[in-house]
Amino acid sequence: MYCSACGTPLAPGLSYCNRCGMSLKERTESKTGLASAYLTAITIVGIAGLSLMLGGAIALKNGAHFEEDIIGIFMLMTFFLVALVEFFLCRQLSRISRAAENTQFLAPPTHAAMPGELRPPQARALAEPLTSVTENTTRTLEYSRHEPSN
Repeated sequence: MYCSACGTPLAPGLSYCNRCGMSLKERTESKTGLASAYLTAITIVGIAGLSLMLGGAIALKNGAHFEEDIIGIFMLMTFFLVALVEFFLCRQLSRISRAAENTQFLAPPTHAAMPGELRPPQARALAEPLTSVTENTTRTLEYSRHEPSN
């Protein structure tokens, strides 16, 4: 098993990743909780939308005494609104389930550094030290002191 945030191999039974500290238990529970929340929302929106459509049509017919044409337009608009919300909820649910499937079948990530992450130090050969600026200046002044004045 690998950490989904940093890709470090994990020992079984860990609650947190040893490298990045990400909670491993919240990650698995949140995906199933999120999917069940979307399923609940899809069901509630469908039932509430249909009851609003039918109850509104009855109220418009009996209470407001509207004609059938206006009631039909109201029912059609309510149906399209509920269908649009249902479509987007189902689309989001399919994205969540597709993302969960993709994470199960991905190969373990390589240990390349992530963007913004510090890379481990690498051994390098030391360069030759540069000569000091003051060293050359001092020699030049020494030589000029010993020269006779013209």
